[in-house]
Amino acid sequence: MPQLAPLNWILLFSLFWVCLFVVMSINWWFSLTHYSGLDESEVEESSKGNSWLW
Repeated sequence: MPQLAPLNWILLFSLFWVCLFVVMSINWWFSLTHYSGLDESEVEESSKGNSWLW
């Protein structure tokens, strides 16, 4: 293995952990379950029957 300057080892070490953190964050983000209180049909019905005069 070629010898690297200490700064290069630090950069490689940081790059490894940043990549690991990004992959874990993406994995966590796409595994989230998004809950919705209303179905799409209920949302349309509730918007039609709005009696507020905004």
